[in-house]
Amino acid sequence: MGLDNFSTALRRSVPYFAHDLTASKTVKLSDVRRPTINHLLFKLRTQIAQICDTSSPFSGEVEVDESYFGGRRVRGKKGRGAGGKTVVFGILERHRKVYTGIVPNAAKKPL
Repeated sequence: MGLDNFSTALRRSVPYFAHDLTASKTVKLSDVRRPTINHLLFKLRTQIAQICDTSSPFSGEVEVDESYFGGRRVRGKKGRGAGGKTVVFGILERHRKVYTGIVPNAAKKPL
């Protein structure tokens, strides 16, 4: 594939990648062949992974968890169901540091 064809394929497929569409849907919408899309997506993901590795404040094995503190147990309600609890999110970097922070709730987006 020539450089012009590659850049055209890249321009056509990146918007679909940004919208998190599958390779199959990208092929249909961009009119670029499947092997080309697979090659482009592999290169994009590899580049993103390299950038994330170099810019991440963490290294090695990392554990994440949330805990609930405070509040009073209401009859029959335990754990998440008990009212008035503060949600604390923590990240443990193995053999190094622990990072914690209070979050508004334990839903996926805030975490």
